[in-house]
Amino acid sequence: MKRALPFAFALLATPAMAADKMTVLLDWFINPDHGPLIVAEELGYFAEQNLEVEIVAPADPADPPKLAAAGKAELAIGYQPQLHLQIHEGLPLKRVGTLVATPLNCLLVLNDSPIKSPGDLKGKKVGFSVAGVEEALLGAIMAPHGLTIDDIELVNVNWSLSPSLMSGQVDAVIGAFRNFELNQMEIEGVDGRCFYLEEEGLPSYDELIYVANPDLMDKDMIARFLAATEKATQYIINHPRKSWLIFRDTSPELNDELNAKAWVDTLPRFALRPAAVDAGRYARFETFLKDAGLVPSVNPVDMIVMDVTE
Repeated sequence: MKRALPFAFALLATPAMAADKMTVLLDWFINPDHGPLIVAEELGYFAEQNLEVEIVAPADPADPPKLAAAGKAELAIGYQPQLHLQIHEGLPLKRVGTLVATPLNCLLVLNDSPIKSPGDLKGKKVGFSVAGVEEALLGAIMAPHGLTIDDIELVNVNWSLSPSLMSGQVDAVIGAFRNFELNQMEIEGVDGRCFYLEEEGLPSYDELIYVANPDLMDKDMIARFLAATEKATQYIINHPRKSWLIFRDTSPELNDELNAKAWVDTLPRFALRPAAVDAGRYARFETFLKDAGLVPSVNPVDMIVMDVTE
């Protein structure tokens, strides 16, 4: 017994292994779309995976994928349609996980607007926040109606999508999230109406994804990150009320009616298996973009996505 004591004391004196540090760049300011990240942090799921995760909201929503491509962060949250275009532009990025597995984006108008279809956008002002991808999606849903981007006036409203619509600055906005902007307008007493992109000719897609530079990424670290967020998502689904309270209590500005409503609307859209890859979904969207004339060729799926668990 006496011989074991020095060994035991040696173990107690040994410092714990330092956690692996990683930075995740958000697509927008923190909101219910990011629930699994916040819950994973608050419940210690990242720590269980020996991770210390810094979550950063961007000054410009167009920056995160570019910064991840440049190796300035291990992960960025982006959009599947945007990723296809970025790869064709030469950015070294791949999808390594999914956060929100259904489309959220919509073309939003006032409920009493004379715009009854995308074909009614001719001559109208349309607000957007993320350059490139939203113009491409808008052009794609206008094309069947014989219109192009040249038929409208695009206005960069940055974060201010529904406010710019309600104030009359624009006639419609693209990039509005149906779980957020519709609720925001309802709270303000203004009825909004969404044209859902997947009902206007676009194939279904993953709205929010994790992207990384495949040449710089640490696959094991990202796999551990996804395991933690998967566990957090399961907790959210099993405990929607408790998880909302955990989320809202992390910051005073999250504790409001808008975030409470958006939390409920977002829950069924989280990816239950964030590391899983639906190769067909990415192949179909790549083909759609080519057929729509938005990309010059069709990239193979393995240029777009990666399973970091393999």
